[in-house]
Amino acid sequence: MTTTAGPSSPSVRNSELDANAPTGSVPPRSVGLPADALDTAVTAFMTASPVTRRWDVERDFDWAAADADRLTDGQRSAVRFISFIEDHLPGYFAVYGSRFPLDADVDVETFLLNREIYHFTVRWAAEEDSHARALFRYQVESGIATAESLRRELAVEGRKEFSLPHDHPAALFAYTLVQEKATQIYYQNLRAVVGDPVLADVLNRLSRDEARHFTFMADMVELYLRTYGDAVVEPMRDAIAQFRMPLADTLGGYWRWALRIADTARYDHTEAYEHLVRVARRAVDAPSERVDELERFVRAARAIPA
Repeated sequence: MTTTAGPSSPSVRNSELDANAPTGSVPPRSVGLPADALDTAVTAFMTASPVTRRWDVERDFDWAAADADRLTDGQRSAVRFISFIEDHLPGYFAVYGSRFPLDADVDVETFLLNREIYHFTVRWAAEEDSHARALFRYQVESGIATAESLRRELAVEGRKEFSLPHDHPAALFAYTLVQEKATQIYYQNLRAVVGDPVLADVLNRLSRDEARHFTFMADMVELYLRTYGDAVVEPMRDAIAQFRMPLADTLGGYWRWALRIADTARYDHTEAYEHLVRVARRAVDAPSERVDELERFVRAARAIPA
């Protein structure tokens, strides 16, 4: 599965970006991109996962063979940790609903743009919900947890609000680009070390989905750069400066737990920062001080010890 940005319009140089960029900022509560460009990005995402390639929680895994006794304590802990992250989907979905609303309070132009991004959001949410359900099912079938106790644990955390400190939509998509890539990398690394083939199968399917989600986010970041020029690099930089993985500020014992799962399978979410820089370089292919500064900032951020 490719993890680079999917098909989109050819890169343009900064002079062309500046000439074609809208004079104002992104309208409030709008995705702020051309509808036809959004349609192209969404269609590419949908095409990358036709019905014949989608997987099903109930039918595509040998749940009867799931066996947590084949896992180390650290691997069991990692499964529990990522289950909390994936299960918080209602909070993630609500962010998109509030940032790009579809109601009578927005004008027709805003509605039609937000409606285009909604086509992606509902498919993305369905896939992420399948991730949560697959991890829930694995824990129950393998003997890590009982359905009743796990359901209640997830509900306690799921009630907590999820929010992001980003006003600019380019920052939201840059954040999600990094988050999806970091998650994909961890799932791949965890899959390589787990002793239960059923869990390895689950993680393989999850990581492939996250790769496709990353690809879409990369396309969106490129669209912002091609539409608004490198002026949107600053909001993307802010997304890195304030970056926290989901639930970092709400899940009890998050940082200690995160260190433990990093010991279980190699994990460094700052590795995903580099992919944001590559996307920016590809979209803005002429020399750009702002992109240079973004790259310097990422290098500095990655140099800070955990």
